[in-house]
Amino acid sequence: MKYSFVIPCYRSEKTISGVVEEIKQTAVKENITDYEIILVNDCSPDGVWEVIDALAREDYHIKGIDLVRNFGQHAALLAGYSRCTGDYIVSLDDDGQTPVNELRKLIDKLEEGNDVVYAYYEKIQRSAFRQMGTAISLMMCRFILGAPKDFNASSFYIAKRIIIDEMIKYKNAFPFIAGLILRTTRKIGYVPTTHRARAEGTSGYSIKRLVSLWLNGLTAFSVKPLEISSIIGFILAVLGFIGVIATAVNKLIHPEVLEGWSSIISVVCFIGGIQLMMLGLIGEYIGRIYICINNSPQYVIRQETDSNDRSGCEHNENN
Repeated sequence: MKYSFVIPCYRSEKTISGVVEEIKQTAVKENITDYEIILVNDCSPDGVWEVIDALAREDYHIKGIDLVRNFGQHAALLAGYSRCTGDYIVSLDDDGQTPVNELRKLIDKLEEGNDVVYAYYEKIQRSAFRQMGTAISLMMCRFILGAPKDFNASSFYIAKRIIIDEMIKYKNAFPFIAGLILRTTRKIGYVPTTHRARAEGTSGYSIKRLVSLWLNGLTAFSVKPLEISSIIGFILAVLGFIGVIATAVNKLIHPEVLEGWSSIISVVCFIGGIQLMMLGLIGEYIGRIYICINNSPQYVIRQETDSNDRSGCEHNENN
């Protein structure tokens, strides 16, 4: 059984070596001799690529992938998946917060008949902002993508080869890993693990990045937002009709009552705002369709490196 460890790297120059070393120690402890570690540099502004290149040249287990620009964590994962050869694929963070030493829990749960197993954290060592972002992502997966009520995704998970092979068939420019997993299988397990405090730096997710990620899940894997907009439109139309009837009856009963201009303006602004919001949502769908039709790349690989390549392999791949 071969294992592949795929790690997207961003601002992790000072932590990635420790993560790699822990993977090696875990492999020894679990008697895993056939494994590979794929490190994907998502165009990090620090010197993480130099660290990856040095690690890859020293150890034949390690492969490095350098992306041309920052495509995001999910695209970087898919770039790594496209190069992995393992039967079991493990995804984890580059900041040292992932408890790789608890890998056995995930393996045992996977071998119970699951296709994917997520680690979930009983106590999360993250800022309130990142915890809120994670909670919104999970709610979106459950409500929009139809995930099970117990769905509890994290960045630390293990998947079988058949799932990864299906995931990398997705070639569009807006990947969302949870959506790709949920559309492939519902045999998903969960195991509790510890979550370590971040040793260096801060999360690379800003509000803009989180919103972009949520839009990927909303627009690329479900039409439920459009269905919701139709329901809202229908409800507003019914309320408007009732309002017209009520106004007419009230005028007949109380002809001395003056028309309320302020209330009319308020209603117009409210309905107009809803309409513009829904048009914007439709525009988001159309815009993303346009970008996909124009074959915008999911990621572009600048170069790859491993212990067999002493000069660094210049490589350009669009996906």
